[in-house]
Amino acid sequence: MEKLEVKHVSKTFEDGPVLDDISITLRKGELVCLLGVSGGGKSTLFNIISGLLEPDCGQVLLDGEDVTNKPGRISYMLQKDLLLPYRTVQDNVALPLLLRGVDKTEARRQASALFGEFGLEGTQTKYPAQLSGGMRQRAALLRTYLFSQDIALLDEPFSALDTLTKSAIHDWYLDVMEKIKLSTLFITHDIDEAILLSDRIYLLTGQPGRITDEIVIKEPKPRAKDFNLTPEFLAYKKYILERL
Repeated sequence: MEKLEVKHVSKTFEDGPVLDDISITLRKGELVCLLGVSGGGKSTLFNIISGLLEPDCGQVLLDGEDVTNKPGRISYMLQKDLLLPYRTVQDNVALPLLLRGVDKTEARRQASALFGEFGLEGTQTKYPAQLSGGMRQRAALLRTYLFSQDIALLDEPFSALDTLTKSAIHDWYLDVMEKIKLSTLFITHDIDEAILLSDRIYLLTGQPGRITDEIVIKEPKPRAKDFNLTPEFLAYKKYILERL
């Protein structure tokens, strides 16, 4: 069974159609990218998947259950980490548990237990301003994980990081995904990032946005350090550029 299924979703706003008959899937443990130019409807699709926006037609299924227009079932991490500056890192991360009614002491305990796994040990009592960009993203990712544990929607979470930090956090995220059996649907405009991270890539193009291609990246993960210099990588990139 698919972990997540989006079936024939369309959406129109007052200024015109944004999404047209979108169908995509995410299997358990996969990282699947939505790749396309700005204005193609990727963020609108994520708002629909997370239940924040109702589609005009179509369904969103999570483990076979219809969760269309039902917020709170699938976590969604935006481009900015949105950590609250007046809360400690521990309390920022524990926020999804507190919102579900978990006692503060227990919420902190559950959150803190995962700090080592997410490379955050020792930051519990610090504030977001005291962390580097990469560490802030790790904290935001842990908060996202605690919201709905086995599936995450990430909207360009690494775009603000410098190249070296981004490369390191890519490796780290894939390792964490494997350890905690996390499934990820990922928005990016970065073709290289999509090829390096994905099991599959959906091209979402046009106005309104439509799925115009599905590309399977056959190389096993984690990918070799020099994979982006190989003929195979360049062939994927050339194929995608020709279709965007």
